[in-house]
Amino acid sequence: MNPPPAPGRPSPRPRPRPFQVSRRTFLGRIAAAAALTGLPAWFLERQELAAAEPAKVPSPNDRPGIALIGCGGMGKADAGNAANHGDIVAVCDVDAGHAAAAAERFTVGAKVPAQYSDFRKLLERPDVAAVVNATPDHWHSLINIAAARAGKDVYAEKPLTLTVDEGRHVIEAVRKHRSVLQTGMQQRSSQRFRLACELVRNGRIGGLRRAEVWLPAGLRDGPFKEAPVPAALDWDFWLGQAPRVAYVPQRCHLYFRYWYDYSGGTMTDWGAHHLDIVNWAVGLPAPREVEGDGLSEPIPGGYTTFADYDVRYTYENGIGIHVRTTHDDDIYGASVNKDGQHNGIRFVGTSGWIWVNRHEITASDPDLLRTPLPAGAFRLPVSKEHMTNFFDCVRSRQAPICDVEAGHRAATICHLGAIALRTGRRLVWDASAEQFVGPHHVEANHYLSRHMRSPYTYDFVA
Repeated sequence: MNPPPAPGRPSPRPRPRPFQVSRRTFLGRIAAAAALTGLPAWFLERQELAAAEPAKVPSPNDRPGIALIGCGGMGKADAGNAANHGDIVAVCDVDAGHAAAAAERFTVGAKVPAQYSDFRKLLERPDVAAVVNATPDHWHSLINIAAARAGKDVYAEKPLTLTVDEGRHVIEAVRKHRSVLQTGMQQRSSQRFRLACELVRNGRIGGLRRAEVWLPAGLRDGPFKEAPVPAALDWDFWLGQAPRVAYVPQRCHLYFRYWYDYSGGTMTDWGAHHLDIVNWAVGLPAPREVEGDGLSEPIPGGYTTFADYDVRYTYENGIGIHVRTTHDDDIYGASVNKDGQHNGIRFVGTSGWIWVNRHEITASDPDLLRTPLPAGAFRLPVSKEHMTNFFDCVRSRQAPICDVEAGHRAATICHLGAIALRTGRRLVWDASAEQFVGPHHVEANHYLSRHMRSPYTYDFVA
């Protein structure tokens, strides 16, 4: 029996007993999860055991202030996820309608997020600890740099940059100011993709020969007509560093990624996801060679990125990547034709293949998945949920699963593909110098950076 409490002192609380489940219940839960996800039971059991380790639980008061910059559909979705970990205290968009809609969505009781049109003013707020950057691609780098310089941590949508050159500027700012930056390539937090990469890294399909990657085809439309700028939209600010042009509704918001001035089409959109996973499986910084063919020319006066393309990369060790577009998945990865080739990755080795996408993981022989990896096998870092991993790292100050370097490497591979498509050349890449070398290097290196229209240069966020 416990001794009675001393006079004037409260009775001690009984120590909670650790929660335990029977082995039968545990295995039943694993079997159910395996049937639901298609993942092997041994892999899920390993994850469950790792999850059983005690974790630090944030206190109810440990809710950092969060700001959303870029209040379109992706921005509101990201901020909705971030709101599970903190409080949305401010929103920013050059489209006042988007900002107002986001403020309304993230109002909690009497707490209404402040609205801004200039992200620099928002970043002056001392109650903002973390920023969700979900702007169009051509604004990613300047906002990420400004946020790091303001002492904020950043969840940055992919691709991390518009050009290869921007990547070094972002890395320098993040490292100098010790910010935590998570690139929004959430497939690194997927069990399916991590399992595929671990199996490839451990030689489960023999020596890796190539990765076959299918990306959703882009849009090929036009010509488009000019229109009056909506009253709620600051068109000049939206254009930012890009050339000044007349307003066309199909340039803005959802469709920006199909214009080369602001993005690189699905090559840099979905490519950032899948090529990052290929790089994770290969374990090298970047391919050595790249060449590509645009399979359909953009329509004059319409979208300016390639809708259909074929890009081939080769790593220094001879491993190849073959990237092709498919019309059987839409830009959100949803199947539109069950008889065609869906977007995803097939790793092909000397002893078999593994296919993986966001919906399934299969193999040439089911035993390639069913057989557990040995205890001493190579393991990749684990993140169970991408936004949770970011906020865990905000608290711990550790590097997230997809930090600024990983984001830059993935974006670089995508940019190499886009440059190969625009030049139509076979190009050689020096990953250490981050420059093209050999034949056609002068033409190709021209695309590593872009002219930044004044005043939207690096001085804009100095």
